[in-house]
Amino acid sequence: MKVSQRTVRLELTEPLRISRSTMAARDAVWLAIEHQGHSGYGEAVTSTYYGLDAATLGRLLHEAARELARCATPESALDALRAGDLPAPGTPPAVTAAVESALLDLVGKRAGLPVHQLLGASEAPSAATARTIGITSCRAAAEQAGRLTRLGFSVIKIKAGAPDPEDDLDRVLAVRNAAPHARLLLDPNGAWSPALADALLPRYAGLGIEAVEQPLAPGDPEALAALAARSPLPVIADEDAVGFEDAQRLAGRVHGINVKLAKCGGVTAALRIADLLAGSGTELMLGCLTASTLGLAPAVHLADRARWTDLDGHLLLAHDPWTGIGGTDGTVRAGREPGLGVRPAHGAPPPDGETAGQETPDQETVVQETPEPVRGGEADR
Repeated sequence: MKVSQRTVRLELTEPLRISRSTMAARDAVWLAIEHQGHSGYGEAVTSTYYGLDAATLGRLLHEAARELARCATPESALDALRAGDLPAPGTPPAVTAAVESALLDLVGKRAGLPVHQLLGASEAPSAATARTIGITSCRAAAEQAGRLTRLGFSVIKIKAGAPDPEDDLDRVLAVRNAAPHARLLLDPNGAWSPALADALLPRYAGLGIEAVEQPLAPGDPEALAALAARSPLPVIADEDAVGFEDAQRLAGRVHGINVKLAKCGGVTAALRIADLLAGSGTELMLGCLTASTLGLAPAVHLADRARWTDLDGHLLLAHDPWTGIGGTDGTVRAGREPGLGVRPAHGAPPPDGETAGQETPDQETVVQETPEPVRGGEADR
């Protein structure tokens, strides 16, 4: 198998502000695995929150490529990954997810099957995806909400965690008035104390919020579980539920867990968590980082397994270099073509890792942050 990679810049249409920072762009590292005339692709994106810049991702993907050389075929490599035999222990989940994506894409193309069929689903999954509105003015939020509903979006996620909690409430009310029939999710990204959450959650329940993601600062899952037990709204764990062990700790104690392939380690890891949650009383949410269609495609092939779907990262980009999962009308759809079912937006698939977007040097970090005064970190959604 031949493995190559390239790093490209993903610019957002407009900066996304959350409680801990504002993001305008980030790097994506594309992995290409070629074998006997077929190529499979995966993507990993930089994340300050998880300590991954472009240089680190490039190095780790290069190391993973050396390990792939031990496998005779893409199928045996995928089996080894599913068994936990590669990549090497300690490899960040985002790297494992990108390698698995490329292998699934390649194995699917070799078998003539889309990824969801490799995973046991006969029909191509589709789901209404949430669309995120960042911390912004009430007027801007209302305009965005009205435009989104006209496009077909039925689920809107509103970021919270402004210095003045009343600003968040006003913004939610503005969105509710502009999109009276939309399902609304709220995401403070860990900005609240338990006391503030107790004061605010009943007010948000009165505004028709369906569920709230990670209201408390991560690091104390017991406090999050205790809040969920007394909350008038469903509480979804995100930053406090990174991998399987975190999900195991919180299963049956929170109302939902936001599973992102880049934080849990890919499709296989996500399916393990989904199996764990089944029957526990804790629902699955599928989330994402801001990434291209290539980065989101593996999760879309799981979209029929989730109660909440938040796969809009590609919709935040000024120019998405890939296409194939839809979403602009409020619904993401898994491709029916072999593999991931995605392709570069302009032209044929990039051979041997050649990019289909704006190329940047592997060592350049392009995450542009404007941290809020009280919090640092990247807007990882």
